[in-house]
Amino acid sequence: MPLPISFALPEFRQRLSLLLVLGASLTLSVVLITFRVVLTHQLTFVFLLWNLFLALIPFGLSTLLSLTAGRLKARVLLPVGAVWLLFFPNAPYILTDLFHLEPRQGVPYWFDLALILSCAWNGLMLAYASLTDMQALVVRRLGWSAGWAFATVALLLSSFGIYLGRYLRFNSWDIITNPLALFYDILSRILHPASYTGTWGVTLLYGVFLVLGYATVRLLGRRGEDPEGRTF
Repeated sequence: MPLPISFALPEFRQRLSLLLVLGASLTLSVVLITFRVVLTHQLTFVFLLWNLFLALIPFGLSTLLSLTAGRLKARVLLPVGAVWLLFFPNAPYILTDLFHLEPRQGVPYWFDLALILSCAWNGLMLAYASLTDMQALVVRRLGWSAGWAFATVALLLSSFGIYLGRYLRFNSWDIITNPLALFYDILSRILHPASYTGTWGVTLLYGVFLVLGYATVRLLGRRGEDPEGRTF
């Protein structure tokens, strides 16, 4: 029996290579955080491990969806996709952890910069890798234009989620544990946008940045392919 298209050998090799590279990059972040704890006996940036774990959730969900794409039904794809969208902002959110960068005793400033940049990079790459999988699912069902519309909206919504997390301190699970406060704050900003210019400034600016970054990464990924789809 032929293998499902999602398990084709070239795609399997690409996914394995991606997992290896992301694994190495995540390992670097963990090593830097661990080394800092050992060096300073302080837990200053240990919270980044939790942020990286949250960033892995949407990537894990999109990977599972992608590997089972040939057998997915809408009744499964839609709820799992909704959970993916709920956790997706946690990945690019790590970019804002650069706010924590400041000179501290006992550790060179450049080391902390490299540590936070490593985590921020991993969050961004996990977001883009995950979104690539989800966009492919949409393209498979609705076409190229719908796929890019989905990716753009997802990144804009993630920017709004970044604002909710960084400035209002909401988490993904607040939709269950604190839904009324979350709904009220979101609705207030939608109904009275002029009163919350910071909200929409963060959402639009970060959204444009994330969309342009995603488009750049996707185009760079295609540069090594010839017209027949073979990778150089």
